[in-house]
Amino acid sequence: MIITTKITEYLKKYEQYQVDVPEGKSGVWRVERFEVNDEDAKWSNLRMAFQGGSRSIYAGTYTRLMMGNSFDNPIMSDTVQEIRDHWEIIREAKGHVLINGLGLGMVAQACLNKPEVKKVTVVELSEDVIKLVAPHYKKKFGDRFEVVNISAFDYNPPKGIRYGAVWSDIWPNICSNNWEGYKTLKRKYCRKTDWYGAWMNWQVRDLVRGDR
Repeated sequence: MIITTKITEYLKKYEQYQVDVPEGKSGVWRVERFEVNDEDAKWSNLRMAFQGGSRSIYAGTYTRLMMGNSFDNPIMSDTVQEIRDHWEIIREAKGHVLINGLGLGMVAQACLNKPEVKKVTVVELSEDVIKLVAPHYKKKFGDRFEVVNISAFDYNPPKGIRYGAVWSDIWPNICSNNWEGYKTLKRKYCRKTDWYGAWMNWQVRDLVRGDR
């Protein structure tokens, strides 16, 4: 009973970061709700433990962004473990925030719900992802939410602008090939922001060190 209560309190902490983006499809992209039941969560966590991982999943209703026709290719979701993957930017966000990668808009929403964040600019390459996700947040946050349709590597911020925080999340999975992109974007933005971070950069760094 005590364990169950602690888990319930733990999950409530993250409920505020879940998204309510409408389900839909555009091109090869789609937004959809999905259910994780207790049995699914149990076996998923057991497999993760055997593999040496620590990203637990809990039963509940979630939203995910999928690419292609496969049900095994989620790009991101608003499960607890994925929210935790973005905890750094949620904590550090202030002033004008730049986010490379729109996804479900989970990070943009979390930042805009903080009173110390005045505006969020999102750089997103896919027009279809923008069509699916951006109108929802534009309606909710108005001029505080801005999307630019361009690659994060090609985007040039307006002259004289300084960001309170910059976050890069443009990679579909965790692999050592991401490392050069991480370094390129950090060099691009480190002098234009008070804080810079990138999705799972520490884990990619460890993978690169293991390849040497």
